[in-house]
Amino acid sequence: MFAMELLETASPTATHALHSIMIVAGEDPGPAGINTDGVVNFFATNIAPILLAALGVIFIGRASRGEISKVLTSSAIAILGLAFIAGAATLFFVGDYLINLIFE
Repeated sequence: MFAMELLETASPTATHALHSIMIVAGEDPGPAGINTDGVVNFFATNIAPILLAALGVIFIGRASRGEISKVLTSSAIAILGLAFIAGAATLFFVGDYLINLIFE
């Protein structure tokens, strides 16, 4: 008899506790992966200007020593590298557009 009364008293409380746990567990799973937009933004705003400034200092140092042909060659290579990076970013957005166009 005592066990039946205990079961009747504990059953609604246990059901309520399990229901509360299910609600809390299903609300927000948290971040699922790496924030790639934040990483790209960090590199674009902090790292890229520093690297470009370092290239500029190197080019000015070479030009002051009279190595104009090396400076022009290095500058052309740097400009081509930036063009390839810009082209890759453009292809990323074009690819995203094409995927959205095809699958929607």
